[in-house]
Amino acid sequence: SSSSASRGLFRYPMLKKRDDFEDMLEERRSSSDLKYAFKCYTPVLYKGMPPCKTTVLKSMVLHSDQLRYVINQVSKETGESAGAIQEEASAILEEMAHRLQLSTVRFFAFALTKAFKTLFRSIHVNEEGLQRLQQAIQDHPVVLLPSHRSYMDFLLMSYILYTYDLALPVIAAGMDFMGMKFVGEMLRMSGAFFIRRSFGGDKLYWAVFSEYVKTMLRNGMAPVEFFLEGTRSRTCKSLTPKIGLLNIVMEPFLKGEVFDVSLVPVSISYERILEESLYARELLGVPKPKESTSGLFKARKVLSEDYGSIHVYFGHAVSVRTLSEGRVDRRQFNLQPRFIPKKPSEDTQGFVSAVAYRLVRSQEENMVLMPWVLLASLLLQAHYRGPLLEPHRPQGMTLEELTQRAVWLRGLVRGLGAFLHWPGETPLEGGRVGLASLSLHQGLVRVSEGRVRLLLEEPGLLLGAAVAVLSCASYRNQVLHVFLRPALLATAVHTASSGKKEEVFDTFSFLRNVLANEFILCPGAAVQDFEEACQQLVQSGALQASQQQLTATDRGEPTLAFLTAMLEPFLQGYQVVCRYLCEEASESLTEKLFVPAVRNFTVKLLLAGNLSPPPFLFLLCLSFVLYTYTSL
Repeated sequence: SSSSASRGLFRYPMLKKRDDFEDMLEERRSSSDLKYAFKCYTPVLYKGMPPCKTTVLKSMVLHSDQLRYVINQVSKETGESAGAIQEEASAILEEMAHRLQLSTVRFFAFALTKAFKTLFRSIHVNEEGLQRLQQAIQDHPVVLLPSHRSYMDFLLMSYILYTYDLALPVIAAGMDFMGMKFVGEMLRMSGAFFIRRSFGGDKLYWAVFSEYVKTMLRNGMAPVEFFLEGTRSRTCKSLTPKIGLLNIVMEPFLKGEVFDVSLVPVSISYERILEESLYARELLGVPKPKESTSGLFKARKVLSEDYGSIHVYFGHAVSVRTLSEGRVDRRQFNLQPRFIPKKPSEDTQGFVSAVAYRLVRSQEENMVLMPWVLLASLLLQAHYRGPLLEPHRPQGMTLEELTQRAVWLRGLVRGLGAFLHWPGETPLEGGRVGLASLSLHQGLVRVSEGRVRLLLEEPGLLLGAAVAVLSCASYRNQVLHVFLRPALLATAVHTASSGKKEEVFDTFSFLRNVLANEFILCPGAAVQDFEEACQQLVQSGALQASQQQLTATDRGEPTLAFLTAMLEPFLQGYQVVCRYLCEEASESLTEKLFVPAVRNFTVKLLLAGNLSPPPFLFLLCLSFVLYTYTSL
C-alpha cells in the first residue's frame, strides 16, 4: 500500500554529516569575466556520448512508437487524418523544444557573472556534491530537482554547472516565459523547454511532452531539471509535490528501458529573496505582474541593493532502482507493449508520491538557515503581543533581549538537527551577527533607541503593516520544517485533555491531518512523525516520557511556548475560515470568490477588534484551507 511504501522510504535518518561550502564568486571577483565566459567547456555526458543535435532529438520523438500510437488513436476518435494530427504534433514539439547554443550560454555566463557580483556577497556551493553529480551523470540518466523560491533558481543552476564544467540541464519552464520578447528565445537557447501550465485531457500534447522528456532520459542526452513543487513558493515554505513529471521520468526505469535513473535533490537558500515584497503583495491579492522583457528592464533597480549570500547544496543522488526494490512489481509493465500509454496503478502512484515527499524533505533538510530566519521568527512572535494598529505602544524587542533569545534559539535549532550558518559562538559575536542580519533586512526592520521593531510602511494602515508582516513571515517559514513535528507535539500536549500518550497522539494526528496540505507531511507517516517529535523534545529536555505518559518539564516551558506560538498563526487561520463559513458564507459561494471574501471578513474582524493578534499570516494558506476542509 502507499502508506507502507512511505514508511519504508522514511526510515533513512537525516544526514547529519554535511559537505563544506566554497564561495564560487571569490574567483570571479579576481579574474576576467570575458575569459571565464569563453573558457574551454567540455562536459562529459552519460556513457561518454557526444552531444545530440536538437533536430535529431525532434526526429526521434516524432517517429517514436508511442507518438505514432497516440496519433492513430486521436485520428480514430476525432475523424481527422493521421497526417493532419502528425503536423499538429510537430507544431507542439516546435513550440516546446529547447535549442541549446553554446554562444547563448556564454553570453548568459558573462551577463550573470556581472549581475551576481553586484547582487550577492557570495554564492556558496558544496563541491563534493558537484563531484558526486559529475559521476552520476556519467553512470545513469540524471534528474535535477531544485527547490523553488525565486526566478533566479534555474539561471543559478545552469550557471553553477557551466562553471564546474558539468553537462547543462534541459529545464522545464512555463509558457509565460516564452512570451517574453528575445528573452524567451534566449532561455530556449540556454536549455529551457516550454510547457503549458495545464494540459488536462489533451492526449496529443501529453504524448509529445512525455515522449520528449523520456527520449532525452533514455538516451542520456542531458540531465533533465524541473521543480517538484511545480511553481515558486511565494511563502518560502515547501509546497506539496506535484508528481506528474516525476511519473514521466521514472517510467523509463519502471518499463525496463534504462538500468536506473538518479534523482538529485538540490537545496537553494537565499539570505534575502529578490521578490520578497512582490510575494507579500501577491498574497494580499495584488495581481502578479506578467513576465515581460520591459518588466525585466524595469527591475534593474534591484542591482543597486545587497541580497547577501546564497547557499546551493547538491544532495546525494537517489537511485530509483534501489527505492523501488520490494515496493513496485515491474512485471506489470510487461503485459503490453511499452509504447502503449497506461495510467499508473494505485501502487505505483503511491510509490511515486512517497518518493516525491522524501525528495522534498531532503531539500528541506539541506536548506541552510541564516541568522535572520531566527530573528524574524522571534520578532513576529513579539509583534503579536498586542494590537497591530496601536501606533503608540512600544512594539518589538530590545536589541539585547533579541540577541539573547536568538542565541537560545540557535541552540534549540542545532539540537533539532538543522543546517544553520551562524559565524561565531560567543554572545558578543552573536550580537554582531544579529546586527549584520538586521542591516541586510533594513527594508523590514528598524533599530532605534535600542529597540528592534518591524518597519510598517504606513503605520495605522492595514496593507502597509501586512506587507512587512508577510515578508517577515516568508523568512520565518524557512525554518518551519525544523520545528514542525515538535511544534505539532507541543500543541497537542498543550491541548490534549490529559498527558496520556494515546490522547496526545490522537490530538497530534488530528492537527497533522488538518495541516497536511500546509506542510510536507508524508501520508501514512503519522506514527513515525510522532515518535520523531517525542524523541526530539525528550532529548531537548522539554518533555519527560514514560511508557504511557508525556509530561512537560519546568525547564522546557520556554521551548514548548515558542513551538506552540510557531503554529498559532496557521491554526488561527483555519479557525477564522470556520467562523466565516458559519457566520457569513452563502450557498452560492464559489471557489473563486472564497479567498477575497475571507480576506474581507478578516479585515472586518481586525478593524472591529474581534480578532486576536496573528492577523495576516494565515493569508498565506487560504487555498490550502479550502482544500483541507473539502478533503476532510
